[in-house]
Amino acid sequence: MKKIAFFDTKPYDKVWFDKTNTKYEIDYFEGKLNSKTARLAKGYDAVCAFVNDDIDEKTINALADFGVKVLAMRCAGYSNVDFKAAYEKINIVRVPDYSPYAVAEHTMALLQTLNRKLHKAYNRTRDFNFSLIGLTGIDLHGKTAGVIGTGKIGRVFIDICRGYGMNVIAYDPFPAKDTDINYVDLDTLFRESDVISLHCPLTEETKHIIDEDAFAKMKKGTYIVNTSRGALINSCALLNALNDEKIRGAALDVYEEEADLFFEDFSGTIVKDDVLSLLISRPNVILTSHQAFLTEEALENIASTTIQNLDEFFEGKELTNEVCYYCDKQKVKDNCRKDRKKRCF
Repeated sequence: MKKIAFFDTKPYDKVWFDKTNTKYEIDYFEGKLNSKTARLAKGYDAVCAFVNDDIDEKTINALADFGVKVLAMRCAGYSNVDFKAAYEKINIVRVPDYSPYAVAEHTMALLQTLNRKLHKAYNRTRDFNFSLIGLTGIDLHGKTAGVIGTGKIGRVFIDICRGYGMNVIAYDPFPAKDTDINYVDLDTLFRESDVISLHCPLTEETKHIIDEDAFAKMKKGTYIVNTSRGALINSCALLNALNDEKIRGAALDVYEEEADLFFEDFSGTIVKDDVLSLLISRPNVILTSHQAFLTEEALENIASTTIQNLDEFFEGKELTNEVCYYCDKQKVKDNCRKDRKKRCF
């Protein structure tokens, strides 16, 4: 029986993986995977990691030295993995799709909570305070939503926005084919949107796609929503835009420096991240702790796809959800092994 070392474990992970797994011996570790904790993987055939694990070159080399052959990411994003270091050492697989509805619905829930001050109203009525002062929002109907990134999640969010009667414009360097999405350039999106929602992956090109220059181009009173990756937004620039009252508010499920904070309880600790503390203190900011994916359907899909990825690896099959250092390199696109139905290495 193959052995899997499972890092950054939460109770809901164990519930769904135990339901799905029938053939692997899984040991669950609460700590995140990094160069120091990689030694726990000694004697294991595979490692399962998550979005905030630190899978840098040292971690990759340690895992390879301990005989780990495959790293199964139980998430869609992989910006925390050093693929260059992993190439020809450890195969990397991921879960590209688990539930676009989960993330898109949470995005709209964040936006509406911030817009209609539902969190404040809830706290008031718990104290029998039924005043409406300070709870005024805006109609979303007729407003323009600017969606950056039109993958599956972005397109589901577009459908939700249209259901609200919103006008939708979008930016994506790789526009979806055969759709009626109204694509515009990034400057036009910044200039015309009342709501800007981020649904693109974090890459070298998209890091800080929302920065001081972007905020300067936006109309006064824009909402910013981010349920993708924290580093898409320059956090200091966001704080300045809030302080200058340039934007109406920010609804965030991710944060640029979340890796050492999110998914843990720091309620009894002084958190020494001044930018995060200031963002949370703003009355027009609402923050959730990277929970947009957290539905029963998504957790079930994550577990089943991860197990399927491991099955394919150990059974010597083509790796449907493999990613590697060369996958997106245009210079080798014509000779991509994956295009020839083979593993990346």
